Amino acid sequence: MSRVLQAGRRRYPAAVVVLAALLGAPAVHGCSAGTPTPAQQSSGNSAEAPPASTAPARVPLSVAVNQFRDNYGTQVIEIQLSNTSSVPVTVVAAKLSSTLFPAGVAWQAGPEGTEVPPGQTKSLPARLPGPACLSRAEDAAARTSPAEVTVSVRQGAAGSTAQLAAADPFRVLARNHAELCLSRDAARVAAFGLAPDLEVAPDARTAVVVLTVTPKTSATGAIRDLTVERIDGTTLLAAAPDSPWPTGVTVTAGTGPTEFRLRIRPARCDPHAVAEDKVGTLLPVVVNVGGREGILKVAAGPALKGQIHDFVTAACAAH
Repeated sequence: MSRVLQAGRRRYPAAVVVLAALLGAPAVHGCSAGTPTPAQQSSGNSAEAPPASTAPARVPLSVAVNQFRDNYGTQVIEIQLSNTSSVPVTVVAAKLSSTLFPAGVAWQAGPEGTEVPPGQTKSLPARLPGPACLSRAEDAAARTSPAEVTVSVRQGAAGSTAQLAAADPFRVLARNHAELCLSRDAARVAAFGLAPDLEVAPDARTAVVVLTVTPKTSATGAIRDLTVERIDGTTLLAAAPDSPWPTGVTVTAGTGPTEFRLRIRPARCDPHAVAEDKVGTLLPVVVNVGGREGILKVAAGPALKGQIHDFVTAACAAH
């Protein structure tokens, strides 16, 4: 007669208890579809992507594209990965694919990769390569195409690689593509820059920043000229009321350089204007070149950037 095990007030045969335990135990061999298999141990750099599982990978990450404001002039974007699981995930490789940037946009991993804790998001910086610039109609269609990110991860001993759709709620890729294509066409006609020194008025309430436009010696391709439609202000700088900035100026390759002397005043004087500045020294120049119209962001160099910050601080104190 078999032994009887007691649990609470009820008595069960031992054989029944053993059978129940066996039925409830997880399987030791095999895995369900979509579950990453353990990665084989690899030699060499630990940051190398682990082998992908033979089953369809289910990487517990969601992907979005973003760009921090202080990188607007550098074409560095962020591949943002959010961990949707309850355990840490180590990302060892990530590359964004888009028809706008055929070479791909790759994040450069460190030796150990980057761990994304449960429920958190990590931003992986990646520099945009050269864009694929086509006709305006073709570019407009391409900017609606979805992007995806190929990501390789480790979870404990398991490694997998998957392709994930990338959300781009702020149209970061489309905006940068448009700006880079416009900049490419404009560069065929002229180079834009800001003189290194700020000319501050004696009363310190206004100053002059000099925008320089240097046409190419000869045109490259069919584009020979461009039009400076207008020059916009920034979060820090605005046109002085009695000195409007120029509009509708045509620049032609093969002609002499031009200087635009822009009298400026502070656009804002709240305490955070300078302290939190990210794009206040990127001058937006609206141009039309070869049928493309958009904004060229002309950046101040380090010395001029410091002078502009000092000017805004002094001019606001003088009011």
